[in-house]
Parts: sequence; structure tokens; C-alpha cells
Amino acid sequence: MTNLNIERVYLAAGVALLLAATLPRLFKDRAITAPMLMLGVGAVVGVVIGPAGLEAVSPLSHPTVIEHLAELCVIVALMGVGLAIDRPLDWRTWGSTWRLLLITMPLCIAAVAVFGWWAAALTPAAAALLAAVLAPTDPVLASDVQVEGPTPGGAGSAEEDDEVRFALTSEAGFNDALAFPFVYLAIFLASQGSVQSWLAGWFAWELIGKIAVGVLIGAIVGDLLGRGLFRFPIKDARLADRGEPIVVLAAVFAVYGLTELVGGYGFLAVFVCAIAIRRIERDSGYHEQMHGLVEQLEHVLTLVVLLLLGAALTTGLLDALSWQGVVLGVLLVFVIRPVAGWLSLQGCDEMEPKERAVTAFFGVRGIGSIYYVSYGLTQADFRAEADAIWAIAAFTIVLSVVVHGASAAWVMKHLENARESRQPTP
Repeated sequence: MTNLNIERVYLAAGVALLLAATLPRLFKDRAITAPMLMLGVGAVVGVVIGPAGLEAVSPLSHPTVIEHLAELCVIVALMGVGLAIDRPLDWRTWGSTWRLLLITMPLCIAAVAVFGWWAAALTPAAAALLAAVLAPTDPVLASDVQVEGPTPGGAGSAEEDDEVRFALTSEAGFNDALAFPFVYLAIFLASQGSVQSWLAGWFAWELIGKIAVGVLIGAIVGDLLGRGLFRFPIKDARLADRGEPIVVLAAVFAVYGLTELVGGYGFLAVFVCAIAIRRIERDSGYHEQMHGLVEQLEHVLTLVVLLLLGAALTTGLLDALSWQGVVLGVLLVFVIRPVAGWLSLQGCDEMEPKERAVTAFFGVRGIGSIYYVSYGLTQADFRAEADAIWAIAAFTIVLSVVVHGASAAWVMKHLENARESRQPTP
């Protein structure tokens, strides 16, 4: 890039950081959200800078740039999500989570893959990649419908008892990692030849083995870190007592790097690590300090990624978008995810029918999808359909940001009012 274009990029980065500090608070609980505004700002920046100015960071020409930015944003968000959950991990009390992960997510993947292949004329490999990309509920952009942060004591808190917020938070924590096996399925379809030659290996390692490795490393590292932070024999060495929240970033990078190094799913390990740290000591205000730090970093990274995405929207990212791609995005947001979520939550006694509908509807797509598109396109040859995959994914993300962002505050407030009206008067 020329010096002039570099200066413009620096200016855009400075604006993003300033907005990251102000927008989340100015537009909290409003129909116009900070992500919407950042996409709009990015679109304007794209018009001003032009395609040449964005060449070095364009998702189409340099997917690794946006891949690593989105990757960093997601792992930081996953640590924050894990620390925010008050409810101890348990098969029974996390029933809504398992339903969303084991029923809703596979149904969404299957439906998007079939529609992408049949209606959008994608190859099976490209349709499978698109389906995996659009599968996870985002832990970053779904913050308006998730628990807000750790509550000292945890059990019995208002947020811990809010089944909708809990279900969407815990789902987002797990399924950003659980989309990975299906991304690899698409990569193998595109690069490994006959399905019979690799299907058993994919099932044993990508679907089972890597998940097990991620859970195991996350649990062990989180347990060790938690004991060191809160129960280290030498009191002066307990970082929790000294209020050093920076250790949470050390935990994020260490557990993610270690898990990826041995071949497991780092996203899953980071989330499990956060839950394990929280399990060791539930009453400490240190969790709030750590959560506050990762939340601030997450906001900055999120708005930078959205700024780049918004700029790309006005510099060619949507050129390959067909009407079939538009229909696919609309169907996913308004039909596929809501119907699959509703079906999976039938029989979930912890939720009223209205709460099931809200949980089913708010399957927010966002930064995780951006990461998976970038990752998938760098791992196999999807060049013939890369533009179409990016266009459909970007359109769906923008649609989700607008629809879910505009409705989240009103819907959640309505649910809270309905719960209060059902409470017996003293």
C-alpha cells in the first residue's frame, strides 16, 4: 500500500478504538446497536478508502488477515463467556444447552448444506463448508441475549435462573468449537478424494478425538490455574488476592496454544478452561476483574473486525451474492434456526413456550462465522466458489446483526416483565 493508504488505515483503526470505548455503553439496550453502527462506519470507510486501500486486509484477497483477527476475537470472547456463567457444569442443569448443541446445530447444518447444494448450486464440499460456517451461535455478537457477567456466589442469582440467557450463553461457548468437525468435513470433501478413504478417520479424530483433547486440556489447565490463583500455598503468590486480571489473557493464549499444538480444538479448550477456573472458587470478585478485562479487549477486536467487514461490503464482497444466497440467509435467520431450535427444546421443562421461541430465534451469526470462512478457504481449494461463500456468509451475518440486534433489547425486556408478572406478590 502507498503511504497515503497506510495513513488512512491507521485513521480507521483509531476511529475503531475510540468507538470501541464509547459505542457499547451509548447504545446498550437500544434498537440501534454498536455492531450495526460499526458495519455502517466500515461501509463508509470502504467508500472513502476504495478497493486499493483495503487490498492488504481484504477478506477476498488476504483471508489470513481477517482469519487471525477473528480467531483472536473469538478466543477472548470464549474466555469471557466461560467466566460469566454462574451455573456449575452438570448434565441435568445444562439440559437446554445439550439440546441446542446435539439437535439444533446438526439440523441447521444439514438444512443449509442441502439448500446450498440444491438451490444455490454449490458443490457438495462448498455447501458443507457454508453450512459449517453458519452453524455456530456467536459468543461475540450475541452478548445482548447472554448473561452479562460473573455474579459472586453464582447459584441463585437472577442471571443464573434466566434459562434463556443461560442457554444462549452456554450454547455459544460450546458450539463455536463444535462447528470445527464439519469445517473439516468440507475440507476433506474438497481435498481428500473418495469419502470411503477418510470418513472413518474423520469420525474418530476430527469429530471425537479433537473434542476429547480440547475438553481434557481445558479442564486440566483450568483446574491448575484456578488452584494457583485462589489456593496457592504461598499467600503472596495468589494473583487473585493481588487483583492481577492480566493473568486471564495468559490463560487464554496458553491453553489455546497448547491445545492447538497437540491437535485438539483450542476454542473448546478455552471455554472449558474458563468454566474450570470458575469452578474452583465461585464467590471471588476476581472473576469480575478478569471478565472486565477480556470484555474490553473483545469489544475492541469485535469493532475492528466489523469495521473491516463493513468496508469489504462496499468494495466487492457482495458482488457474487445471488438471489439464492439471499434466500438462504433469510431462511437460516427466520426459519431454519428458529424451527430447529423450537423442535430441540420441546420437553425442556425449564422453559415456558415463549422462552423456547426466543431461545430458538436468537441464533446470532457473527465473528465465529467470519473465522471459519477464512480458515476453510485457506485449507482447501474452494477458489471457484470462494466469492459466493464469502458473499452468502457476509450477507447472513449482516442480516443477523440487524435483525437480532434491533430486537434483542425489546424481546429480553418483554420476557423479564412477563417473569415478574408471574411472581407471587408478597
